[in-house]
Amino acid sequence: MIKMERKRLNYENKLILAPMVRIGTLPMRLLALDYGADVVYTEELIDWKLLRSFRRENDVLGTIDYIDKTDGTVTFRTCPKEKDKVVLQIGTCDAARALKVAKMVEQDVAGIDLNMGCPKLFSLIGKMGAALLKEPETATNILKTLVDNLNIPVTCKIRVLPDIDKTIELCELLQSTGIAAIAVHGRTVHERPQHMNRNEVLKKISNRLSIPVIANGGSKEIQKYSDIFKFKEITGCSSVMLARAAEWNCSIFSEKGLLPMEDVIKSYLKYAVDCDNSPSNTKYCIQNILREQQESTLGKKFLSSQTLEQICNLWDLSDYFYLKKKEFEEKGLLGRSQVSPMKEDEKQTQLCNKRKILEEEDVILMHCAFLRNNYITDLELPKTVLHKWTQTQRKKMPNYNTQQKGKLFRSIVTVDGRKYGSSFWEKNKKWAEQGAALVCLFSLGLISEKTFDTNSNVPS
Repeated sequence: MIKMERKRLNYENKLILAPMVRIGTLPMRLLALDYGADVVYTEELIDWKLLRSFRRENDVLGTIDYIDKTDGTVTFRTCPKEKDKVVLQIGTCDAARALKVAKMVEQDVAGIDLNMGCPKLFSLIGKMGAALLKEPETATNILKTLVDNLNIPVTCKIRVLPDIDKTIELCELLQSTGIAAIAVHGRTVHERPQHMNRNEVLKKISNRLSIPVIANGGSKEIQKYSDIFKFKEITGCSSVMLARAAEWNCSIFSEKGLLPMEDVIKSYLKYAVDCDNSPSNTKYCIQNILREQQESTLGKKFLSSQTLEQICNLWDLSDYFYLKKKEFEEKGLLGRSQVSPMKEDEKQTQLCNKRKILEEEDVILMHCAFLRNNYITDLELPKTVLHKWTQTQRKKMPNYNTQQKGKLFRSIVTVDGRKYGSSFWEKNKKWAEQGAALVCLFSLGLISEKTFDTNSNVPS
């Protein structure tokens, strides 16, 4: 059998989605590709977080998932559609760790990028991101190690230094490692979007280097598709990388022109459902599309939403959501609502019927989540209602026993000698206890099936 050689990514004349924290997840990357982006970067993924993850092929979603062993959450999710176009950006300060991570994901991505431009305190304290601008020996060691040991292109993304000559000197040093391209944000570490992008510096860098230079930082100047190419011409760079302009309206990549915000949100939401994207990440991305529209009537309803189902309802995508939900359940999807801490060699199990109450070690279990927005006042909270009920019935006060694994919590409440709990793992102790109280109230008949359905406490 003839082995097909994988298409190798190049960086000439490309429109690129920039690496953006919490934005550059799979749904947004796929949407950018649909609209016309040639290359998409992931958000920065920290080396140690990837190193504590394991690879899993998700047959239901058709994705490749890297699962955090400590809390069962998805560290990185990708799919065949973007395989030859996605670049994974690593946050690291260590060549050995960087190579180990790159080797882990090499078969699933088109390239590896070293983050040398992030000015966030977290990165700087960890000697990652923009901290590497002051550690050229460390940066070049990481890049050369990656270049020498990988079969996919390696790039880096930097910010300019206050001094033009030192910036060019740094770029030439980085080029000497054998990287395939360099992305340059035309602002310094201390400059923010309100400052003008240093396009003249980008042009000088492009003129000096022999590898493709990717211009970044021009979103302030880019309002429509044609502006991308004006920015490219002004900077003289090989390609253009967009961050905020794409974050606000991803159809900026489309030569057909910008689409209405509502159309972009609906297309994004469909990918969020397809990819079983977390509600919090989905919500964050839509917030950045809505921007000032968050103050509208629809925007306020959106801000009070908590689940993917609730968000889809606001944009008339209920039918799509339920269709995909049914499809996934029939295929046996272990969704995000059923994530639990696990070891790499443990098989994940799924409840056949999420409303079925199970007896497990004398605990009445039910798979439900506590949704804070369903309760207007504190007097309506499950724990408050249960506490009041035990008082009126002259029973012992509820006793909560909360278990923590990694970053997740699950609680068991004992009432009148019986134990109740949710099999849903929450991200804080208080919500875990509310979830246990909710199961108890339902089991005791203190809240009805109808109420339970209306509140959407059984998560999607």
